[in-house]
Formats: sequence, C-alpha cells, structure tokens
Amino acid sequence: MNAAVLETKPDTTSKSIDPMPEAPALTPQEYYRLPWTLNDNGISWLEVTDACNLTCEGCYRPHIDNHKSLEQIAEELAVFKSQRKSDCMSLAGGDPLMHPEIVEIVRMVREGGWKPIINTNGLALGKKLLMKLKEAGASGFTFHIDTTQIRKDSEASTEAGHNELRTKFAKMVAEAGGLTCSFNQTVSVNTLDQVKDTMEWALQYPDIVHTVVFILFRSPSLTGDFDFYANGENVTEYDNYEETPWGGDRLIEARHVVAKIREVDPDFEPSAYLGGTVDPNSTKWLIGARMANKNMGFGYVSPKYMEYLQMGHHLFKGTWLSYSTPKLLQRGKSTTAMFSLVDGGMRKIGKRYLHALSHDDASILDKLHMQTFTIIQPVDLMADGRANMCDGCPDMTVYNGQLYWSCRLEEIKSHGCFMQAAPRKCEKPMQPEIA
Repeated sequence: MNAAVLETKPDTTSKSIDPMPEAPALTPQEYYRLPWTLNDNGISWLEVTDACNLTCEGCYRPHIDNHKSLEQIAEELAVFKSQRKSDCMSLAGGDPLMHPEIVEIVRMVREGGWKPIINTNGLALGKKLLMKLKEAGASGFTFHIDTTQIRKDSEASTEAGHNELRTKFAKMVAEAGGLTCSFNQTVSVNTLDQVKDTMEWALQYPDIVHTVVFILFRSPSLTGDFDFYANGENVTEYDNYEETPWGGDRLIEARHVVAKIREVDPDFEPSAYLGGTVDPNSTKWLIGARMANKNMGFGYVSPKYMEYLQMGHHLFKGTWLSYSTPKLLQRGKSTTAMFSLVDGGMRKIGKRYLHALSHDDASILDKLHMQTFTIIQPVDLMADGRANMCDGCPDMTVYNGQLYWSCRLEEIKSHGCFMQAAPRKCEKPMQPEIA
C-alpha cells in the first residue's frame, strides 16, 4: 500500500509543482475541521504483518514475512486502549489477510470495542474467508487497487480497466451484508486525469461503494534541495524505497484532485478536513459526502451537517465517527429531512430530492445513500525543512509501546528517530528595520 515518506517537497512552495491555474487553491476555513486528536480520534492503525502477496510501484515497506504474534497484537491493542480512543481500527500491513490468524485478530479487535476495518489488496479474499471475518466481527473492507500494481486478477494498465475488479469486490461485500466497502487509489501526476474514470465508476454505485479514497503519491526523487539527518549523521541511502517512473516528475496536491473530480461531478464540494501541523492552509484529509440514489445525485452535505454528525456520535457513543455502517448510510432521506430544518446546505439537497420526486425522476421507494470521497495529501516538506504532517492523524500506529505516524514508521525502525530535513539553500527571514 503506497503511503508517505518524509523525503518530499513542500506543498505550497515547491518549485517543481506546476501552478496549474485550472486547480484553484482550497480554503479550509470554509469546511468543518474534524476535531480528531492524538488521543481521541476516529481511527487507529494496527499493522499485523509486513508480509504481502503483491508488489506495488513506489511502496516503501519491506516485506520479510514477519507476522506479529497474538501476544504482540494484544500488547499493541492495550496501548491503544490506554492512550487513544477511537471508533475504528484499521488492520493493515503488508496485507493483513496474509496473517494466518487474521480471523482471531479481527475477533480480538471487535471484543476490544473497535470496529475492525480490513485494509487489503483483496487477492487472498474469497467468499468463505469473507464470511469468517464477518462472523468474527469485521465491520468493513478497504480495497487498495490501482495501476501501481501488477495483478493476476486484473491485468489492466489504466484505472478504468480496474473498475471491473472494483465492482466484483463491491458486489461480494454487499452480498455478505452489513459491511462497509471502501476503495483506496494512489494518484500521481501521471495518473491524475484517471481520477475521473474512478469517479465516474463510483458515482454509479452509491449503494455498495461507500467510500473512495485518493492518496497522493510522494517520492524521494522529488525531494529538492534538502539534506537529511538522523542521529546527527547525514542520511543518503533509501534502502527501503525503489524509485519508479510511475510517480512522475512533480507532486500534486489535494486541489488538483478536486479539480479533476469536478470535471465529472461539478457539484462536488468538500465539507470536512484535517489540517497540517505546520501549514495552516493545507488540507491533509479532505472529505466530501454525497447524497444519492442509484440513479442520480442530489448534492454534497454541508460542513454544518458533518459537525452535527461528529458531535452527536461523540455525545452518545463517546467516539468520533468513522466508517459509518451501511444501515446508517442508507438513512439519507430521514437525515436530510431532519437536518433541513436547521441547515440551509441540507435544505438544498432536500429541495433537489423533492423536485426529482415531483417530476418522476426519482421514486419514494428508492433509498437515499451517503457516499464519501476522501483525498489524502501525505507529509510535505516546507521550504525551511519542517515536515507538514496530518494534524490529528487517523493512521497512528504502535511501535515498541509508543504511538507513531504509520507513514513514517520505517524511519523509526531504521534510525530510532525521525529524520530531519535541512535545506541546502534557505532564504533568511526578513529583519525588522531599526528606527
């Protein structure tokens, strides 16, 4: 699964990023800032193995078939329980389905009070294993499928070509019933335009494709003028990373993906986000949620709706909401009607829906679903060398009893500390004039 590595260019100051005037800047202040924090979050990230049955271009994680024991899993869950409250637990790797005791791990996570979400490429998933995982308490699956992969079950070289496989998994999960179904896709400048193909596909299936996540590619080759240090020594080797032309020659930002999505769905409008630890104008996680039946969409929920949803879940359940159940996602009509009373943004969706009903463009018998689209912009380096991480990161994991950003875990394993970036040439801050 592709994720971030420290060695990246700045997200707003990098000279290698084309300004792309067709992708205007985003204004995070217009959206609801998710109140997720280090110790109170929607999601946590449990890595059960580094074994994987697939090689992805640009993957930074070494695969040495190291399955964690159930005792290790229990110890890490205990750390999460004592240090971090969360609604869901993402089971990751490697590929977690490679672990011979994955069913028991899912049971342990469910009994611990979390909703287990299995992050997988799907190669090892059949109907028999799927039902065992559901019986053990799995809440859903997130399938990582994209053109970084050379797959036996889909030999496509484009994202559009993989949509048949995505549909297969979505229908398999839907047939099992009661499970969320999400899809991750890594996006580089070379595949940016193909976001439209995945989006067009997903819009057809609001009832069985609950979430699509676009993860922006990051690569050491696009570092720029930085030197890196760990434990006081210059770090020049990237033993865990293989360069790939798939990643292109420049970085993209969340705004570029938003622009591509709007070419397919002009109504697309984000409603919630997570900011950066350094850059206040960055949108590290950007979320838009659509109300639709099987035939048409009626708009995207408002920031106020997302705020009510999160605050209500925390008030009554004690956690910030993540990966809503299919049962909740199918209550679009009742939630739209209820929130239309207090929010103008939701009233627009309600009016569109009623208009469709009055013109026989929709049936009152059709369910109204909420379908989510998320854009993740991983770690970026600012011009002065500071790492702009996801503030309130949902993918914090445990290593040696401590919480760490999962996307930078290899730095801890290799060096025992995070690497520090030093610009080779940095403009000095302007000095105030002395009267």
